Amino acid sequence: MSITDPQLLAQVRLARSTSIGPVTFHKLVEKHGSAANALEALLDGPNAKKVCTVQAAQRELENAASSGMNVTTFGSETYPFRLSAIPDAPPLLYYKGDAGLFDKQLCAIVGARNASGAGLKLTGAIASDLGKQNVGIVSGLARGIDTAAHHASLTSGTIACLAGGLDVVYPQENRDLYRSILENGLVVSEMPPGAKPQARHFPRRNRIISGLSDGVLIIEAAARSGSLITARYAAEQGRDLFAVPGSPLDPRSAGGNQLLKDGAILVRNADDIIHELAVSAPRKAVSHISGHESKTPVGEKVMAPPQPVGKLLSLLNPSPIHIDEIVALSGMAAQSVVAELQLLELDGKIARHSGGRFSRIE
Repeated sequence: MSITDPQLLAQVRLARSTSIGPVTFHKLVEKHGSAANALEALLDGPNAKKVCTVQAAQRELENAASSGMNVTTFGSETYPFRLSAIPDAPPLLYYKGDAGLFDKQLCAIVGARNASGAGLKLTGAIASDLGKQNVGIVSGLARGIDTAAHHASLTSGTIACLAGGLDVVYPQENRDLYRSILENGLVVSEMPPGAKPQARHFPRRNRIISGLSDGVLIIEAAARSGSLITARYAAEQGRDLFAVPGSPLDPRSAGGNQLLKDGAILVRNADDIIHELAVSAPRKAVSHISGHESKTPVGEKVMAPPQPVGKLLSLLNPSPIHIDEIVALSGMAAQSVVAELQLLELDGKIARHSGGRFSRIE
């Protein structure tokens, strides 16, 4: 797709507009029929100043092209089919390397940054053995388990998901590994070129790690860790969730052991994963929003049925109320409430106040 393509520019502008995240992006496109129509509606409304300019969108695409990045957009034939089935799929995905890896059977491997020697050895063995069975590895280029997983799958297929722009390597100690992945695998990010990773970007990155994969393996994760965020996304997205058991005396095993207690699949070696993934039978694109197989062709948009915005509007009045109360009163999922409130705010029907409170504009 050309960087001067009007449709691509419209998608970049909508995705980069203030207060529009992936869920709101999809709802606006669903409501108006296209990104261009959604932009037109926003420009005619009270929040026109929040819309990303044509110049800013062009600069982003030009910077990406000059750095050798490719871009795929939600709904296009080149967009990863597994990722298209999650409710907050990135509107844009930048990538460098072998895009054919998107179509392989994929298993994510994530875990502790301060991994034990045994954990690193097991990670390498499992990632290598999965590669021999034509299963690619997805991870986050972090220290520890992620690094071991990428190293062991360099020749068989590895995908690194970055929290910042593709031209910003983090951590710096993995720069050589990053270059090796560019030569033999694939790196992806939803962030624009030059974006430095911040703390809030890593959970967003984690949903992409699980979203690209058929299953997610946790090897050594503390009770509170980013790996468990990835595990939660995997469960929400309907992915197979695997975990390696560890000593109850090791804090690095607390998260994985809890996942096993909660129903994750126990893994001793790659064969345990191979059996569950059923490598010989390629999977269809699945909509994990509804829990049923999607009839939507691979690469096309898979959406949850839109919630009526009128329901939320009727719950609000001129006196601000907290979003937690709105969620409780509506009976809707918190993520859906946030997205609908953003739409109502963009339409000029409600006002946002400090402390997560909203009121209706009379």
